Formats: sequence, C-alpha cells, structure tokens
Amino acid sequence: MLLALVVVLTGAVGTGTGTALAEEGPAQTDRQLLFYNHAYGVLDRETADAIEHSAYLREFANFQVRTTTGAGGQTWTGRYLMGRETYLELFGVGDLPGEDGTLGAAGMGVSTERAGDLGAVIARLREQGIAEPIEFRQTRDFGDGVPVPWFDAVFTTDQYDAFGPWAMEYRPEYFADPRSNTEPAAHPADVGRERYLPDGYRDHLMRDVASVRIAVTEGDLADTVPLLRAGGFSVRDVPGGGVVARGGGTTIRLDAVARDQAGLRQVEFSLNEAVPYRHEERIGRSTLTVGPGARAVWRFGT
Repeated sequence: MLLALVVVLTGAVGTGTGTALAEEGPAQTDRQLLFYNHAYGVLDRETADAIEHSAYLREFANFQVRTTTGAGGQTWTGRYLMGRETYLELFGVGDLPGEDGTLGAAGMGVSTERAGDLGAVIARLREQGIAEPIEFRQTRDFGDGVPVPWFDAVFTTDQYDAFGPWAMEYRPEYFADPRSNTEPAAHPADVGRERYLPDGYRDHLMRDVASVRIAVTEGDLADTVPLLRAGGFSVRDVPGGGVVARGGGTTIRLDAVARDQAGLRQVEFSLNEAVPYRHEERIGRSTLTVGPGARAVWRFGT
C-alpha cells in the first residue's frame, strides 16, 4: 500500500531532511513495536505490464491487480503479491502523479501488531529528536462513497527524495467492516498483519517477504533510520553506505545511492514448502528465481 498515501499528505516529493544516521545508537527498546508490512516500487513500464499480465505470478503467489480509493478521493492501481503477514506492491512509471510516479520511487510501511503501540513509537521518535512526527489517518472507500477509517500513520518528515517510509496501525473500524474480509481478533489488542491479510497464500508457493533491498538517497536513509529504531529494529551500517535492519522476521536493507540509482532492487520470499528444482522466470526487466529449497529471489533492473 502505497505511495499515494504520501501524495495525499504532502502533495509533492521534496528533499530528504537527513534527521538521523545509523551510528547514533542502538534501538530504543528491546520490545519490537513495528514489523515489516509491505514495500512498493515504481518500475519501468515494460516490467510493470509484464508483471500485471504474468500467468506465472498468479500461480506463484496470491496475486491481484486492484484499484483502491483512499483519503481525499485519491485512487491507485497496484499489483500485489500477498503473503501470510507481508506483501509487495508494484507500480509502473506514470501510475502515480508527478514525481511519485517516476522510475525508482519507492517506499515501505512498517506496522504494529498490538493496538496502542503506534503511540509508543511516536514517543520514541520524539526521544530521538523528531520533535514533530507527522501523523495522518488513511481511509478506504469500498465503493459507496463513505470513507472507512483504515489505519493511522506517522512519518518522520513531509519531505523526501524518492523513498517514503511510514509506521502504521490498523483501525478497529476497518476490521469491523465486513467488506474488509479480515479475520477475527486473536486477542483483544490484535491489529496484526496476519489478521489483515487473506489466507489465499495457502494455495500458492509464496508465503511471506523474507527480505527486501531498496536503494535510497542519503537524505531518505537518514529520515528512515529513526523510524526503524523507534520500532525496535536492530540497525547496523553496511560497507559502501546504507543499513541493514533486522527484527520481526523480515530483513530490510537500504543502500545509499544517488537519486538516479534509487529504486527497488531485490525481494526474497519464503515459500510454503521446499521445492527440489530451480525455476527462473524472466518478467520484463526483472528475474524471479524460485528454489531450490524454500526460498525465491526476485531481482529488479540491473
């Protein structure tokens, strides 16, 4: 879900403000508050169209092409690969307005599993020097013109170069709406990812996103690190510039690059079962390699 969320909030891509860097210290707490929810990327048109019409992806994953209406009447059409708790969303150049629809734009949502944890994340951001985290409520229109509260979100900044990360917490009103097709709560505070996503993954190979690698500018990286730390991720620098964040089952790698090199680079998936073969599927200018074993790797561009 969605770069359009940032479009609604800010109206434009700006310049990353560089609020903090990875070397500023360990995570703020031992308890994990935020977990990888999904990432998205804007790909070249050839690859996006190939993904949209790929017969293999429909076998490999719980795959959908869906148009959604959010806050302010903004709509976006994404290509979704949905797992048990995590998913991937893909756009093509021009699918989103302005700079948000340019090649290499990307973003990531990290979400809470328990109601109220987003407030704790905001408090930790302030402890890291983010004096005024930007809070936003996203809605969803199921087609009757009545917006339903969907999730609350928080950003470290309203300016970014090409990568827009945010923390989020699903709203009880969304779970209560039968059109959301969500699951009953596993416990009273359950606002988790597994409850939110459908169980269609069981009928396909793909189970979840195990790791994601995205190239981002130095400014966008600096604005992202405090959010990861506030969520409880363990963040460390990597040679060549960038960070690796671990915690909650999905590894996040962000490489520091110039804007013209930014974009989604690689996604690794866990599978529902190990496969004895190696299958390579060329999809536009990307390559999805499945197996052998219980992993698949999707590489984008060069």
